[in-house]
Amino acid sequence: MVKVVWTESSLSDLKDIFDYIADDSIRYASITVNRLYQRAQQTAVNPSMGRIVPEFNNKTIRELIEGNYRIIYRIKSKMQVDILRVIHTARLLKKKSLR
Repeated sequence: MVKVVWTESSLSDLKDIFDYIADDSIRYASITVNRLYQRAQQTAVNPSMGRIVPEFNNKTIRELIEGNYRIIYRIKSKMQVDILRVIHTARLLKKKSLR
């Protein structure tokens, strides 16, 4: 299995998602963040499972879709995957946001 590493940006994204949804429902916020986390953890078994992010066209930068969110990750090596960002599908993904 591959090690899944969450970057500061991706953890901040999860917190922001939780906070936004929690304004209406703490329960639903917890469910949503848990689903996003569990989906991202699936990359430990198969790092190439996500599609190549169209904005980058780089085979090491991939994404998984979970509900209305894009989980952007980088295959760093054969032993590690870095979760870079978790963003709403309505938001534009800018190259500088992955740095």
